[in-house]
Amino acid sequence: MNCNADELKLVALDRDDIAVVSAHVQDALVRVGDILWQPREHRFVMALNRFDWMAAADAKPDHGRKPDYRRCRTALRFDRVLSCKCRDLDQSDKVTRLNLLAVEFVERDPPAGTVTLTFSGGGVIRLEVECVEAELADLGEIFAANACPNHFAADSSPA
Repeated sequence: MNCNADELKLVALDRDDIAVVSAHVQDALVRVGDILWQPREHRFVMALNRFDWMAAADAKPDHGRKPDYRRCRTALRFDRVLSCKCRDLDQSDKVTRLNLLAVEFVERDPPAGTVTLTFSGGGVIRLEVECVEAELADLGEIFAANACPNHFAADSSPA
């Protein structure tokens, strides 16, 4: 199935913009092999399966059936990246799936600062950036999600 007019494309240039990006990528599933640091280009790119929170908010059960939840194949790119550091992520296991919880930006020496990507299980990626210059863009492919992620359930494994 392909996305259409619902495709998401966001540009982030400050902390408030990053907060919006973070809301859209909360509970995105990321394969370690889909994370790419390009030091020569000062670029960090990550392909992810983003849970479509906007569609979930509009979803309603149909005659006792569960709502149709979906995920979109999406790219998250950061430019003007000076360094990339990982903690508690096994970079050698390319098929491991990570659950992205949040993206945050803290300004250190304006406009420079640190972008932190936090994953469930304690994994973290830290990007030192000259300034915030990021883009989140759906790549066209959408597919069904088994369920809506629930952080309050006893077993909150991602759908």
